[in-house]
Amino acid sequence: MTDKKYLYPLKFDTIFKEKIWGGTKVRDILGKDFSPLKNCGETWEISGVEGNLSKVSEGSLKGMTIPEITDMFKEEFVGKKVYQKYGNNFPLLIKFIDAAQDLSIQVHPNNKLAKERHNSLGKSEMWYVLQANKNAKLISGFNKDISKEEYLNHLQNETLIDILNEESVEAGDTFYLPAGRVHTIGKGLLIAEIQQSSDVTYRIYDFDRTDDEGNRRELHTEEAIEALDYNTHSDFKIKVQKRLNEVVPLVESEYFKTNLLEFSTGIIREHYNKDSFIIYVCLEGEAEITTLGQTAKISKGNAVLVPQKFPEVHIKTNLGFKMLETYLP
Repeated sequence: MTDKKYLYPLKFDTIFKEKIWGGTKVRDILGKDFSPLKNCGETWEISGVEGNLSKVSEGSLKGMTIPEITDMFKEEFVGKKVYQKYGNNFPLLIKFIDAAQDLSIQVHPNNKLAKERHNSLGKSEMWYVLQANKNAKLISGFNKDISKEEYLNHLQNETLIDILNEESVEAGDTFYLPAGRVHTIGKGLLIAEIQQSSDVTYRIYDFDRTDDEGNRRELHTEEAIEALDYNTHSDFKIKVQKRLNEVVPLVESEYFKTNLLEFSTGIIREHYNKDSFIIYVCLEGEAEITTLGQTAKISKGNAVLVPQKFPEVHIKTNLGFKMLETYLP
């Protein structure tokens, strides 16, 4: 007789990714062992991306992938509206990123372009800075409105950095990067990233880096031209008034909403008005997430997915916690 499969708050095995720019903070700060890799640039905590499918780490669904669970439980798992729109394709990707060196200057296509070129979703994303070395910086967008011709001239003359918007960064800073916005994560940053479920990146400039064999990474100059938003914007860094023991909204986009929960005590979160799964990403501390008697422990560097069928979430803690809470609008 096979064990009965049922839904509960789900944890997943971490997928570790070595990168040319990766470091050791995933181990040193988040306590996650990425051996035998030399470094870890990214961890994929919850992924439905083909070739990188997250597997449940415990319980009756252990070993199952997100598309398999979606196919089995449908709207009970992801929500009716979400299932109607995305089917078995999970719409979000949750990561931690450790940039020991600058990432490439890059851009992601929007839904329309990504669908036409790659049969993929576009890639709008948000960053929450967990830790920042002194004088750490990142790039988000252009520092002035420019034309395609100006952009290409700067690219050709190796003066691209002159027209990019550079931001000084410290822990707790939050950025939303809609598809089309040129960007890079600077060295010395450990970031939690929530994004659309896509692995499409157009690399514009890579600082002339080479790998161990002396090869430069591929650039996507032509692909990026039509993907870029050439306008400057005033909302590069999200202004957040952090408050203890309150739910603080961070990002509200058409692709996901994210709140910051920093609590010294427990909280009951009611999601009866949401037709979506809920994901909790723990940034500090630890807690227990309970729904109808089903409990998952969460601690720094971990994520838990609460299926849509559980609209009331009890979060208990002894040490306090800081978490991101994200779901589809």
